[in-house]
Amino acid sequence: MIEIMPMMAEDYEQAHRLWSGTPGVGLGLSDDFDSFVQFLERNPGLSRVALDGPILVGTVLAGHDGRRGTLYHLAVAEHYRHRGIGRLLANACVDDLRRAGIKKCGVVVFKQNTEARQFWESLGWNFRPDVELTQLTLEPGPNR
Repeated sequence: MIEIMPMMAEDYEQAHRLWSGTPGVGLGLSDDFDSFVQFLERNPGLSRVALDGPILVGTVLAGHDGRRGTLYHLAVAEHYRHRGIGRLLANACVDDLRRAGIKKCGVVVFKQNTEARQFWESLGWNFRPDVELTQLTLEPGPNR
């Protein structure tokens, strides 16, 4: 039986392994252990894991800035997909964000990731053609 639980620092190794093996999940500078723990501490209880016994089979990071929420790295292990686990993870986070008074939530999806786009659209999320993501890398070195 799959359990949806709050994500903990101890989940990092299994979560990172899942993200690394999931096409469409982009990892970067902010996906190291220290940044992961900092994110969980800044957004207590909002991120989730799906567990099949001791095995982590799904994740989603969730946080907010007081106005808007964002979900990151929703991933479900391949042989556990199409069982509603992704939907459970996303909905748990959205429900918590609503309870926190957050009125809007976004998710970052790579344009070429059609499976992810279809998933989010099936949950009622709308892709906005009028908005593009921009970013600046603050670490030393070239901006990416």
